Amino acid sequence: MTIFSVRHITNYHYAKPVGFGEHRLMFRPRDSYDQRLLRATLVIDPEPSTIRWIHDVFGNCVALVRISRPASELCFETRIQLDHTPQATPDFQMDEEALTYPFAYSSDETADLAGTTDRHYLDDDDEVGRWAQQFVNVGRRTDTGKLLMTLCYAIHESFAYSRRLEAGTQPPLITLRLRRGTCRDFALFMMEAVRSLGFAARFVTGYIYVPSRDTSTTLGGGSTHAWCQVYLPGAGWVEFDPTNGIVGNRDLVRVAVARDPRQAIPLTGSYSGLASDALGMTVQVNVTKEKTNTEVEDPDKSG
Repeated sequence: MTIFSVRHITNYHYAKPVGFGEHRLMFRPRDSYDQRLLRATLVIDPEPSTIRWIHDVFGNCVALVRISRPASELCFETRIQLDHTPQATPDFQMDEEALTYPFAYSSDETADLAGTTDRHYLDDDDEVGRWAQQFVNVGRRTDTGKLLMTLCYAIHESFAYSRRLEAGTQPPLITLRLRRGTCRDFALFMMEAVRSLGFAARFVTGYIYVPSRDTSTTLGGGSTHAWCQVYLPGAGWVEFDPTNGIVGNRDLVRVAVARDPRQAIPLTGSYSGLASDALGMTVQVNVTKEKTNTEVEDPDKSG
């Protein structure tokens, strides 16, 4: 058992007091068999007049917040604690007919997965599709698990991670041509690549635990993180993090899933004022691992 704690602070700064429109937050993790929410708190300054909770079309928890008064600073602080069951290697116990590629989803799955199998971005010359095809065996069937893992690792090994402060996600063609991007860019690129092969894929936003921020090669810490899931009959939605070459949920805290990254923005909202009034925002994310009873060092065994 692993207990992760997450502290996520977002501060908006303005040149003078401004009014605020409704803000939409996604911070509450999805409860599942591999992660169980223990605690979740939300502190907002100025104090909100209302906080309303809904489930969106994907079943994500969304908080709709209305701010009580104008201010020159708006701060959201969220804290979560959850019991996380790591899966260092994926469970590829797929249905027999899906063990090798190509395969077909059942008629029911096809109907339910339609929005996640369609490609969403222009690629007139099928550059993304041709890149993905290089991992498919020619003239013989391909092991499905190996195909997806190899594709994920190829992005991790041959594309360069680069932080980008601008909002939004880079179109997959741009990511392919630059061979550079952020975690959300790589997640979307992998989604479109596997969709070109007929797989269902969806976007995941959340957090990643970085054991040592100073020396670790794990990328994406210190802010929200993004990866993708691919649907495999019999195995379900399997996590793939191409930024770090992670297959399975190891160190990943899942908050929201969506058909497209634009549907899973952690925090959005508006203000009333001039464009020049906005002085920017700062974001701080800390993900820590708490020691459980089984991890406490025995003082009699210490040197």
